[in-house]
Amino acid sequence: QVQLVESGGGLVQPGGSLMLSCAASGFTLEYYAIGWFRQAPGKEREGVSCIASVDDLTWYTDSVKGRFNVSRDNVRNMAYLQMNSLKPEDTAVYYCASTGFGGYVCDGNSDDYHHWGQGTQVTVSS
Repeated sequence: QVQLVESGGGLVQPGGSLMLSCAASGFTLEYYAIGWFRQAPGKEREGVSCIASVDDLTWYTDSVKGRFNVSRDNVRNMAYLQMNSLKPEDTAVYYCASTGFGGYVCDGNSDDYHHWGQGTQVTVSS
């Protein structure tokens, strides 16, 4: 059974950092792209970042460029989102998701992602 489980969310002050983890089971992560999405209250879900299955190609939405870093550990079947210089507007539920087999390129189009985690809350507040 394919499963993605996020962890690492929490409450952090503005300017702080968090690292989100995405644990995959039931499939071999290295053959799929992994995306990170977020949804704030009253807003639509948006793509934040992704990492492709080949050459670790990455994509970031403009608002997180230079602050967030996406990575993967195919040995551990894990993906990560390191979030630095967090801002109150980063507050949201964060989800990881996987594409279909291949995932040679990726972006923030949620239609490309087939399996989703349950989400983890990130709150940036003083």
